[in-house]
Amino acid sequence: TTMDYSTNDSKSTSKKKVVAVVGGGLVGALNACYFAKRGFQVEVFESREDIRQAKIVKGRSINLALSHRGRQALKQVGMEDTIVSKGIPMHSRMIHSLNGTQSPIPYGKKGQYILSVDRANLNKELLSAAETYSNTKLNFAHKLLNWSTETGAMTFLRADGAKEEIQADLIVGCDGAFSAIRKQFLRQSRFNFSQTYIPHGYLELTMPPINGEFAMKPNYLHIWPRNTFMMIALPNLDKTFTCTLFMPFDEFENVTTGDQVIEFFQKYFPDAIPLIGADALKRDYFCLPAQAMVSVKCSPYHLSDKCVLMGDAAHAVVPFYGQGMNAGFEDCLVFNEIMDQLNEDFSAVLPEYTRVRVPDDHAIADLAMYNYVEMRSHVNSKWFLFRKYVDNFLHIIMPRTIIPLYTMVTFTRTRYHEAVKRWHWQDKVINQGLLCVAVSVVVGSYLLVRYPPNMPNISIEQLWTRLQALKSPFCGFVG
Repeated sequence: TTMDYSTNDSKSTSKKKVVAVVGGGLVGALNACYFAKRGFQVEVFESREDIRQAKIVKGRSINLALSHRGRQALKQVGMEDTIVSKGIPMHSRMIHSLNGTQSPIPYGKKGQYILSVDRANLNKELLSAAETYSNTKLNFAHKLLNWSTETGAMTFLRADGAKEEIQADLIVGCDGAFSAIRKQFLRQSRFNFSQTYIPHGYLELTMPPINGEFAMKPNYLHIWPRNTFMMIALPNLDKTFTCTLFMPFDEFENVTTGDQVIEFFQKYFPDAIPLIGADALKRDYFCLPAQAMVSVKCSPYHLSDKCVLMGDAAHAVVPFYGQGMNAGFEDCLVFNEIMDQLNEDFSAVLPEYTRVRVPDDHAIADLAMYNYVEMRSHVNSKWFLFRKYVDNFLHIIMPRTIIPLYTMVTFTRTRYHEAVKRWHWQDKVINQGLLCVAVSVVVGSYLLVRYPPNMPNISIEQLWTRLQALKSPFCGFVG
């Protein structure tokens, strides 16, 4: 079957143009809402079945941390309240040390929090929201085989084995880190692309409720940092926690029996054994092999006025800054803002989107890599904790001048690359300030010891009388 959805009449308004969104995941579904709201004819193509009907939802189930950028993007299409009502606020990280003590490190100022949201539920909500627009059609079990950079024609394989050819005015590639849309970009001259696998994999475990209640304090992101690896736990609405163990693949391969799992947890996460349950641990550890994590960078994000990449297809990031989904959602918002500025003229919008967005997405990809080291080892260091307190204290007394990096990334829409630039500047200034203070204290102490001041030989009573005499003329001003 060949179906030509595009508008060949150049006089027809952009409102009737057809936008094909390839990928019905989080970013694809949100994008469908954005384009439909603008009045475009939207066709969403997803290779998997409809997850709203699926018995088992396959794929990644890492809980997601929704923060300011993602919320702003959802707000534009009226979805923020629906999603926030189904999330659990996390105000702090809760650090679990080896001896079982727990210490919280707040994310930001009082009242600032990130939300633990369920990926599958979020995806379902967004697909249903997209479907409420009469100008949107969702096509499931449509696997992209090929597409033409010249004409924008796409060939899909349907579940029944038939091939379907589709033509659209704009193709939006939201089909993940291993994007089929991006394959065509790789054939173009001057297209930069890199992918990096980190040596660590992840494995998910579930911590069930105890007597119908959360097994640990719910409003925290729990972290067990152990230098070369770590475990985290995020709360779910059903009172469970999803625990994710991040560890080098060779470490995973060293643990091959149920007894070794218990031994390993006994050594590194003893407080988690009774909470997850020894039998469940032995069983669940081997349910699925550890999953790989990839970081993808590319540039440009567009091909002429025909195609644009968003979300993981443009910038897959490792999950350690909690910004993967937020950055993908912000892509939709930024694209929408540029559409407003440039009157929906794709030939101007697409290059501008690349110009604006590439430096920011590259910056968050690098920050996510940096934060992995921070989460698994730095949070154990006294200097790191001291610097966190210094940064937060300075932010309280100089809120406009000193803003912690995490606050800029998580609680504002400061462009990612500008946040990084500002962070480097602040870091330099604060470190120099701390150095000056340290030098002053050392020099002052030395001078006091070397040349003690000559204190007059005077009793406490005499000193008090003198002070009273000094104070009396100013009595009116003493609070």
